[in-house]
Amino acid sequence: MDKAPRSSVLSGFWSVLAGAVFLAGLLIWLHPVVDPGECPNLGGNGNASAFADPVWDSYLPVLALGWVILVLAEQALPVTWRGRGGAEVAVRGGTAVLGTITLCCCVLVPFLTVCR
Repeated sequence: MDKAPRSSVLSGFWSVLAGAVFLAGLLIWLHPVVDPGECPNLGGNGNASAFADPVWDSYLPVLALGWVILVLAEQALPVTWRGRGGAEVAVRGGTAVLGTITLCCCVLVPFLTVCR
């Protein structure tokens, strides 16, 4: 009996990998403030942005949400399931989604709150 060929090892994780590389490159390009002592509102009151353009305080969470949605969409594709059982699909999908959410919270949130 001919079985469908097994998917790539990274099947279901391509959007996780691509999104992580994209956001890492974006953060390198944006060069945000990482030390509260370098914030523009140091010694003053009010909120400031860690980015040169404060609009990135809004764009970055939207990009992170889009990344999570793309990861969810990839998990729903039949090619992601090819040659795998239900439990393996569920574990891989859960790992991809929870890993993406964890990365968003642990990596991006500090940049959004460093100057608050």
